[in-house]
Amino acid sequence: MDYFPPALENLVEQFAKLPGVGRKSAQRLALYVLGRPEEEAKAFADAILQAKGSIGYCPKCQNLTQGEGLCSLCSSPRRDQHTVCVVADPKDVIALERAHEYQGVYHVLHGVISPMNHVGPDDLRIAQLVERVSGGEVEEVIMATNPDTEGEATAMYLSRLLKPFGVKVSRLAYGIPVGSHLEFADDATLMRAIEGRREM
Repeated sequence: MDYFPPALENLVEQFAKLPGVGRKSAQRLALYVLGRPEEEAKAFADAILQAKGSIGYCPKCQNLTQGEGLCSLCSSPRRDQHTVCVVADPKDVIALERAHEYQGVYHVLHGVISPMNHVGPDDLRIAQLVERVSGGEVEEVIMATNPDTEGEATAMYLSRLLKPFGVKVSRLAYGIPVGSHLEFADDATLMRAIEGRREM
């Protein structure tokens, strides 16, 4: 835009690259940052650079961790190391941890199989999962990928891959969300709810 100085336009473009941030939101964020004291803007920039330089992947579960050692979940003596929950992204770990119910450990694939997006099994952290399961310590693998086409395909692929190791492979139950009404549920959700029913 002609009425933005080039440096501000560049800042807007960088914010616009963030997921879920449109052009108007990017402009608001850029103008907000410019309106902050220089120390705050520098602290913001330093935080990005520090995170980028010090955050790596856990060698065991592939989740984000500080440095090169095990993440806090893999190194915790309170976590059940025999149960591994497979998720697509680190943000899925955060979502599951919010429930405070799961006490096992995780394995982060960093994506799902998606031929349309040219993502195959070799592009994911599947080899590390197979190596982990082949070690004999894992007793159950819970597939917690999203219930969409790619998530289902990934779960089925991993299930077939892991069965020969003699581990139990399970899938998260899907169904009617708490607080919703049956009349608003789609056919696939209702089918999942019926299949995933349990005794009361």
